[in-house]
Amino acid sequence: MRIALVYDGAYPWIKGGVEKRLHEIGKGLVKRGHEVHWYCVGWWLNENRNRDIEVDGINYHAVCGPMEMYVNGRRSIKAAIKFSLSLFRPLLRNKFDIIDCQQFPFFPCFISKLVSVIRGSIFIMTVHEYWGPYWYEYLGKIKGLFGRLIEKLTFKLTDNVITISNYVKSTLDFYNGKIYVVPNGVQFDRIRMLRKKGEKSNLIFVGRLIKHKNVDILLRAMDILKRRGFSFKCFIIGDGPEKKNLKKLSEELGLEYEVKFLGRVPSDDDVYRYMKSSDVFVFPSSREGAGIVTLEANAAGLPVITADHPLNASRELITSNNGILFDLTPEDLAEKIIFMMKNHEGMKEDCIKFAENYSWDNIVKLTENVYLEVLE
Repeated sequence: MRIALVYDGAYPWIKGGVEKRLHEIGKGLVKRGHEVHWYCVGWWLNENRNRDIEVDGINYHAVCGPMEMYVNGRRSIKAAIKFSLSLFRPLLRNKFDIIDCQQFPFFPCFISKLVSVIRGSIFIMTVHEYWGPYWYEYLGKIKGLFGRLIEKLTFKLTDNVITISNYVKSTLDFYNGKIYVVPNGVQFDRIRMLRKKGEKSNLIFVGRLIKHKNVDILLRAMDILKRRGFSFKCFIIGDGPEKKNLKKLSEELGLEYEVKFLGRVPSDDDVYRYMKSSDVFVFPSSREGAGIVTLEANAAGLPVITADHPLNASRELITSNNGILFDLTPEDLAEKIIFMMKNHEGMKEDCIKFAENYSWDNIVKLTENVYLEVLE
C-alpha cells in the first residue's frame, strides 16, 4: 500500500503523543513492506533546506515552514489554517491508496478529503478525542459553537474513522460510519532493556506544560505532603507555555528542594531512564485521547495516578493492578500519592505485564488490517 499520513506535528522534532504514534505506526508499516509518506510542517527546514527527507523509512514532506502552533497555551487557529491551505498542492502530487488524516486541528481533514476525491484514494480520519459540549467551556458560547460545528462537520467527510480508545468510540454515538479502535502502543522491549538514571525520585510527570495537564495540582499536592511531614521528590519533564508559571508556583510553595524541573529531555531513552529511577507516575491531565505516556510508565514498572475526569481517556488504561484515579483536587491527589508510595513495589510486575499487551508491533498489525479492510 501507498499510505499518506497527515498531521502538522512531526516526530522526532515534536515528541507529543500523536507524533510518537504516527512515527511508530509509519515505521512499522514500512518494515511490513508498505510505502509511507508524512505530510507535516517542515520542522527541520532551519537545519536542512530539503523539503522532502526520509527518516526511519518514512518519507517526510514539508508542507510549510516552522511556525508557532500554540498561542497562550492553546492551538493556533491561524497556524492550522496556514498548514491546511499549504497542504493541497504537495498532497495532490502523489496518488495514494490511503490518506489517513488526524482529525485535530480539523481544517486539514477537508483538504485531505478533497485530494482523496480528486485522486481516487480512500480517506480515513483518526480521532484522538471528541470535545462536543466542552467547546463552550473552552472558548465560550460563540467561538465554542464554531469549534463544535467544525468538529461535527469533519465526521461528514468519511465512512471510516479510527479512534484510539473505546472511550473515544463511546462519545461518537451520533456517527453512522464504521469505527475502528486502534489504541496507542509502547516501545516495550526498548524500555525494558534500559538502565535507571543515577538520580532517584519518588514521583515523576512527563508531558507538555499546558493548562489542562494540571501540573499546578501536582505542585499543590506536594505542598500538602510537605506540610504533613512527608519528604517526597518529584521530577517534572517537559516544556510549554505554563513552565514559567509553574516554576514560580513551586518557588512560592517552597518546593525548590522537592521538585526538579528537567525541561525538555531530547532523548526518549533518557525519559524512560528517568521513569525507571522513579517510583510512581503522576499524570493529572483532564484531557487526553489516550495518553501513551501512561503505558510507557507502566512498561518502566511504575503505577500511574491520573485524573478521574470525563475527558481523560487514559482512565481506560487504569486497573486496580496498575494505577489509581484521583478527583482532580490537590487534597485527593496527596492521599493517592501516600497510598501509592506504600504499595508501588507490589504493583511493579502487574504494570509491566499490562504494558506488554500494547507493543507497537501489535498496534501496527491492527492498523494494517484496518487499511486493508477499507480498501476491499
